Amino acid sequence: MAATTIRPATGEDLGDLQALARRTIDTCYRGFLGNEAVDWFIGSGASDEHVASHLAGGGVYCLDLDGRIAGFSILDGPTVDLMMIDPDDHRRGLGRLLLRHAEEVLLARYATIRLETFPGNTRAMSFYEACGWVLGDRLVGEGPDKVEYTKNVTGG
Repeated sequence: MAATTIRPATGEDLGDLQALARRTIDTCYRGFLGNEAVDWFIGSGASDEHVASHLAGGGVYCLDLDGRIAGFSILDGPTVDLMMIDPDDHRRGLGRLLLRHAEEVLLARYATIRLETFPGNTRAMSFYEACGWVLGDRLVGEGPDKVEYTKNVTGG
């Protein structure tokens, strides 16, 4: 079994976290966001800036697998703002491990926690539902539509 740990991210992790986010978006988001949106998001630096701005504020956790970062989460208030697992490490239980950690951290502080995903990201939606998250509202605003999921201290 591979050695996994979850730890707070440090400034030294920034480059690895940004590269993992770009790789994950490039590999996994094209099917539901389209090539143009993915290329813009990566090329504009928005992905890199999102990671950097949250790392500076805290609430970023690295999932280390055998000494390398295989995933990370960004927790912002009661929200799982972002959670990514390296595409090469999908389907190994790492997402469930990282999500469980996020739930433990957030539910210790908030009665209800939330996350958002894209409605076309059916793989993520199935994953969240399998982990006991409850589908909520469709969120329409600037950028692509999203859907909200919630979970509370009683599990639903």
